[in-house]
Amino acid sequence: MTSTVQTATSTVQTLPATETLTPERLRAWAWQRQGLDGSLNGKTSEEVLDHAGWARSVGGANPYLTLFARAGVSREQADRDVKALKIHELPTARGCTYVLGQADYAWALQIGRDAAIAPFKVLARLGVERGEITLLEDEVEHALRETSSPMDPKQLRDVLGDSVRSLGEEGKKKGASTTLPTALGLLQADGRIRRVPVNGRLDQQRYAYTKWGLPPGKLDDDGARCLLLERYLRWTGGATFKQSQWFTAFTVAQSKKALAAIGAVEVPTACGEILWMLPADVERLADFEEPGDEQIQLLAGTDSLVLLRRNSADMFADEDRGKSVLGSTLALQADLPDHPILDRGRIIGLWQYDPGKERIAAWTFDQPTEAVRERITQVEAWIRDELGDFRSFSLDTPASRQIRIDALDEAAGR
Repeated sequence: MTSTVQTATSTVQTLPATETLTPERLRAWAWQRQGLDGSLNGKTSEEVLDHAGWARSVGGANPYLTLFARAGVSREQADRDVKALKIHELPTARGCTYVLGQADYAWALQIGRDAAIAPFKVLARLGVERGEITLLEDEVEHALRETSSPMDPKQLRDVLGDSVRSLGEEGKKKGASTTLPTALGLLQADGRIRRVPVNGRLDQQRYAYTKWGLPPGKLDDDGARCLLLERYLRWTGGATFKQSQWFTAFTVAQSKKALAAIGAVEVPTACGEILWMLPADVERLADFEEPGDEQIQLLAGTDSLVLLRRNSADMFADEDRGKSVLGSTLALQADLPDHPILDRGRIIGLWQYDPGKERIAAWTFDQPTEAVRERITQVEAWIRDELGDFRSFSLDTPASRQIRIDALDEAAGR
């Protein structure tokens, strides 16, 4: 059964019957839209990030697993793509850093520019005028033009001397110990410089800066917001208004204007939520059939499947919603405390990597099938041979995650 609706572009769309859009079907639909069903095997890093969405990077290994899980891209190939500027880590939506493909660089930076400007409110209260930062930006660019090697913040401070002003104890309290980070953020947001990992790896947070000169994008701010929301709905296969605002940080007015401009459609679901979807995806969802066979993946807790809508609670089957680790019910937490093991969009367990024993500590809610055991073995070998460890974020260490490794082992009966 279907129904029709008139969109902002005056095209009549056929909507799937509300009662058919169950949590189970929508989980499998999002899984397929994310390319986790094997449909992206053999694709390039750029193609994966264009299809599944930008990979969140906080000094952790998520970008590598994003590419490996969907297309089998090796860590070495991903690093080569970073070096060749086919993919790059840039600040964009909400001022957060993501790894994205080169076709998105200019407009993605444009989306994040407001976050780069925001520190001026703090600096102004500390007596720093805009002209001082503008002069510092010029001096940073000059310093980077004078060298063929990237320079880290300490090297830049040494070269720039008194041009970098210390903001004292008051500045430290407000998160602005010197004027240099603000200047670097603005230069990066303008595409005049770029930040590069000092050892070429994405799973760490030691950076240096080099000159760039990225041509500006051709979109105005409204156009960039429309493009981001169109990409977001394509990556997710549909999201609530609130979920889209969390990812984009657009105002209500900006979100409504962009949704209207791209002809997005409101689709009611069986659980009562309203999803905003692209017209083409409405048609695809009406014909979508859930896969019958297992499709097992181990993903990072910050994978696009989970993070874009921040809806991990929706990925638990009803019988698993009460599962808990270390006294915390998993389905009640905004973000997963461990990495998920999934089957066609349903979370069926959790995992962490134990580098001391070179193994994955895994807990599945039910007895693991052969497909689950095989995938755990594959990812375990990939981490051991290509990454050495699997960090969630820059400050994640084997020692800091040991309590979680022990808890997963205990839950699994080891």
